[in-house]
Amino acid sequence: MSFIISSARSSRSLTRLLTTSVCSPVKDDNRTSKKYSGNKTCSLLGRDLLTLKHLRGEEIQQLLWTASDLKTRIQVNGEVLQLLAGKSLSMIFQKRSTRTRLSSETGMTLLGGNAVFLGPEDVHIGINESMKDTARVLSRMSDVILARVFDQEDLEILADEAKIPVISGLSDLYHPLQILADLITLQEHFGYLRGLKIAWVGDGNNVLHSLMIGCSKLGIDLSFATPKGYEPKATVLEDTIRFAAKSGAQILMTNNPVEAVYRADAVITDTWISMGQEREKKERLKAFQGYQVSHKMMKEAGADWVFLHCLPRKQEEVTDDVFYDPERSLVWQEAENRKWTVMAVLLHLLTDYVPTTPRPCFMRGALEY
Repeated sequence: MSFIISSARSSRSLTRLLTTSVCSPVKDDNRTSKKYSGNKTCSLLGRDLLTLKHLRGEEIQQLLWTASDLKTRIQVNGEVLQLLAGKSLSMIFQKRSTRTRLSSETGMTLLGGNAVFLGPEDVHIGINESMKDTARVLSRMSDVILARVFDQEDLEILADEAKIPVISGLSDLYHPLQILADLITLQEHFGYLRGLKIAWVGDGNNVLHSLMIGCSKLGIDLSFATPKGYEPKATVLEDTIRFAAKSGAQILMTNNPVEAVYRADAVITDTWISMGQEREKKERLKAFQGYQVSHKMMKEAGADWVFLHCLPRKQEEVTDDVFYDPERSLVWQEAENRKWTVMAVLLHLLTDYVPTTPRPCFMRGALEY
């Protein structure tokens, strides 16, 4: 496995090549489970989903398979699947959202369950009630918690104190549900995942962190470009190196967006200014000059490149002709898949669901991976 870190040169030369032949084993914790092989399913019953680093590659594939299965059975075949009838989802939202809220509420309803939205004015976390106490109360009134918070530590406290599964709807460190949607979108379009090269152009934020973990777990090549000073966190990079050493993924880190998109099959970007960073807007817009995704930049990408954006989008991040390109842009399919992937997560944390449709191909040139 080659883990590649390149400097921000205008050429495509690679300035550092680290080759790892042996890697440390992935540490097991109370959120991991045993491997499975072939078309067998693995159980995620009772687990938490706080970050993809707690899942094995096979378990990520399991969630993607179930998302595809549910989409086919409900949307294509017209089946009514009341698989979570009588179950309730408590949703804590410290940050506003369109896709996370709508996908979770509609997804839970489609499966026969009930979702309760708890915004900043509905709960008193950090003001009159601790996260610890909130977790204990919700555990007695619902079956699963989804929390969209600022601090990853709050999710950890929720998971430690709750007696029911906890799902990350986003934190400042990770956004695992978004990457599950991105991955199933690419699998639907290309017919496989391992064998693709994905490029990220933008901020070293929570979405990139989860993309790094997801790609390195599944053996997907990833190149990412961020301005100097906006690179991903060192701890996430360390995890990525360790997981990539095991899966065989090649990871390229650069400050040159053109280098990152070179021969990429999919190019992804996100907001340059996340919630809570509004005061940095002027400074960030200056730092991200040259990072707008455009058809000019995409001339360096692979012949059949596609574009993803988790939304909401600002024009400085990507030009209209790329964002609204009917052939290249998969952003609306990506947004819809937020629903099917969160449904898969809910279903697996609350039941031992077994998909009934064929397992998707995750490796190019193979019937199964």
